[in-house]
Amino acid sequence: MAEKVKRVRCTTKISSKNQVTLPVSALRGAHLEPGDRLRVEADGEGRLLLVREADPLDRVIGAFPGLSAASDLEAERDAWER
Repeated sequence: MAEKVKRVRCTTKISSKNQVTLPVSALRGAHLEPGDRLRVEADGEGRLLLVREADPLDRVIGAFPGLSAASDLEAERDAWER
């Protein structure tokens, strides 16, 4: 079930290099962590939307149980060494 996100209001300032510092309380409220990749979308005048980018591999890792067991990885490695 989706977890409710607490609405946190903070302010920040755009620097001369177009950089912003995101307040820790807002990051925690959105369950974002250092290293998360964010997609930035314009959502109307004066409004930006930051959306966590999902790693495409996360969707397929483990999607095919037994696949590695069905293949002989050692034989494949030996074939490449020849």
